[in-house]
Amino acid sequence: MIMSMTGYAKKETQWEDKRISIEIRALNSKNADVHLRTPSYIRELDTEFRKRLASRMNRGKIDLNIHIEFSEQNLPTKINTQVIKSYMQQLETIGDSTINERLSIAMRLPDTLTTGREVISSQEKDVIFKLLESVIEDIKSYRLDEGAELEKDFLLRIDLIEEHLEAIKKIAPERISKIEHKLRDSLEGLKIEVDVNRFEQELIFYLEKFDITEEKVRLKNHLDYYRKIMKSNVPVGKKLGFITQEIGREINTIGSKANHAELQKIVVQMKDELEKIKEQLLNVL
Repeated sequence: MIMSMTGYAKKETQWEDKRISIEIRALNSKNADVHLRTPSYIRELDTEFRKRLASRMNRGKIDLNIHIEFSEQNLPTKINTQVIKSYMQQLETIGDSTINERLSIAMRLPDTLTTGREVISSQEKDVIFKLLESVIEDIKSYRLDEGAELEKDFLLRIDLIEEHLEAIKKIAPERISKIEHKLRDSLEGLKIEVDVNRFEQELIFYLEKFDITEEKVRLKNHLDYYRKIMKSNVPVGKKLGFITQEIGREINTIGSKANHAELQKIVVQMKDELEKIKEQLLNVL
């Protein structure tokens, strides 16, 4: 199945006096590029966050944002009222000033805020990781839905390329016949005698250079393999990229051997469909 690399999911939960919110955004990237925004007191879990995101989400530019809202009684940063009062009393003795002016100066002085070092408990860790797993499942579901739409588009483009390939098969015999007649007419126009046997040998050798039988067979095989790989239950973006390169190689070779106006037009149409596939592949996991 096809999975998109883009996705978004967010969930919240209440644990004791804290509101925990986890948000994940994912965009396309060649590798797992994980960026974290987490509160300082759970920074020790960052390594585990990266490990889980990389293993569960495989690839993509992944942004994890964890926000923890404390109750008013348990705020990690508090105003040190005793220190501020002491500062304001000292400022009052220095000169005339209003209470607001003294308070503004005092708040900028050292030690006016105290930070209580919060220690994360094992129970809180379990709550956070359980919520993280739930968000990852949601974003995987999002990716599958996006991937289903991409798969429809890929199948449409592959079917169109195959239709163009069938059109090539129909005009191939006529094309070779035209090339042969053109060569014979050119030779007759020279009005010189030639060794007929030698000419036939050279003609066969020349026409073999324009033969696209192998390219048609390989292209058909690549298209069938592309459809098969899309049904895999593992991420297939990179593998589909390799197959797309092979499809493009066969189309280019057919174009270089075309020597036929109608066949060249079909090759251009095939290339157009392939470019649309390449654009969408950038977003496939």
